[in-house]
Amino acid sequence: MRKLFIPLALVAMIVSCGEKKEEKKEGFEMNRTKKEVKAEPVNEGVPVDMNNKGVGPIKSVKFADAIDTELAAKGQKTFSTICVACHMAEQRLIGPALKGVFERRSPEWVMNMILNPDGMLKEDPIAKALLKEYNNAVMLNQNLSEDDARAVAEYLRTL
Repeated sequence: MRKLFIPLALVAMIVSCGEKKEEKKEGFEMNRTKKEVKAEPVNEGVPVDMNNKGVGPIKSVKFADAIDTELAAKGQKTFSTICVACHMAEQRLIGPALKGVFERRSPEWVMNMILNPDGMLKEDPIAKALLKEYNNAVMLNQNLSEDDARAVAEYLRTL
């Protein structure tokens, strides 16, 4: 019996040692992988409407053929201070990418959105559609002057 017990014990030990048991750890686990960030195509699913002037104080805006570099520099400073929290030039963030915005929206619409986001989000169909597309992330009123909004619009032309 003793002769049989030793080989059985050895076999049992070998079999039990061969299994790999995974222990599940309690708590939070996070796997980080580096993703390549690509600029997404600017197709918001929101219609392009160059005739929509929006809701607000701006009724007419005329851009000169040449960009006013001094005004654009002032607009870039304002944009870098306020707008970059939610907007990038070529990539969606909390808000839409702004490169080529004047190919999708009228200058009046853009400036009214800058100056009167509350009114635009309540009454303008494009602003409502953008709000829905961007998970109800509301654009806050930054209380800019019309001159500041015009400077930002000039900067957006340079993107």
